[in-house]
Amino acid sequence: MAAVDDLGQPVAEETSAPAFEGPPDFDLLAFRFQFTARESVYFPPGKSGNIVRGAFGMIFRQIACIEECHHSPSCEHRAECLYAKIFEPVAPSAGPSGLHDWPRPFVFRAAHLDGATIEPGHPFHFDVHLFDVKEPGIVYFVLAFAELATQGLGPRRGKASLMRVDQLDSEDLPTSRVYDGQTFLATELLKPVHIDLSPGVESVSKILVRFLTPTELKHGELLATKPEFAALFGRIRDRLSTLRALYGSGPLPIDFKALAERAAEIKMPNLNLRFSEAERRSAKTGQRHPLGGFVGEAEYEGALGEFLPYLRAAKWIGVGRQTVWGKGIIETTVLA
Repeated sequence: MAAVDDLGQPVAEETSAPAFEGPPDFDLLAFRFQFTARESVYFPPGKSGNIVRGAFGMIFRQIACIEECHHSPSCEHRAECLYAKIFEPVAPSAGPSGLHDWPRPFVFRAAHLDGATIEPGHPFHFDVHLFDVKEPGIVYFVLAFAELATQGLGPRRGKASLMRVDQLDSEDLPTSRVYDGQTFLATELLKPVHIDLSPGVESVSKILVRFLTPTELKHGELLATKPEFAALFGRIRDRLSTLRALYGSGPLPIDFKALAERAAEIKMPNLNLRFSEAERRSAKTGQRHPLGGFVGEAEYEGALGEFLPYLRAAKWIGVGRQTVWGKGIIETTVLA
């Protein structure tokens, strides 16, 4: 049976480096959606990412799906449906258990809006990271959020206007405008953020990792109670390789087993975490799902130089469970 990660997603086998050659890297597209509130817009604490994701899915389905579609998993047009490809991606054919549902090719970055009330006339924004650089579907994201803003955002359905959408560079700075509030501008010339995962030349022996949004890591079949480095790195590595395999140039060309063995040698001398609790209610099923996880800081010591590019990449993709809702955002600082 093919190897899967802790979310049941396909990953490269942890036996030896893949047969093909190529640099260990990862490409993505990052965008900032800028709005102006027309009415008071409220984002409940801990739920901004889930609100943005759920609202996007609802509007996107209205835009992209044919009128006759009532259940996308069984729709006969699923293979060519952009909604299915982006919001509910599955393997094109039946496979081993755990390989059916693919990770979505996007994440939202809206945690800074948690608990915020945006008064009329004031600006606000959130970011979208897309991992399918060949068919990113940015036009549909813009159309969906432009329509969503007019219908209303958040539990109070406060109306807003989508003013512009800018592409971001590797420093999270706007580089080019793709939408000016009325017109799409040169979306065929998008330049991906390129992440080089090759070991750097700097010697790194101590780092601080901040878990900025609730994070849940699975180690084996259980949720980890603390972020031991082997589990943290393993989940980042597997997610990068899975996304690259499904939406990019193939699995990471690395020696999974050797990297895992060296990651297991990294120590965690200091830990300062707390558990954050939140939950979401599914509009489709009515069921409630936990959105919690640990937040805080962890220090790691050891030969960390080769792992640093992966940790920094996690800023863009997230790590652990429910990353599409904005969970698992980490920030890494070199201490020594």
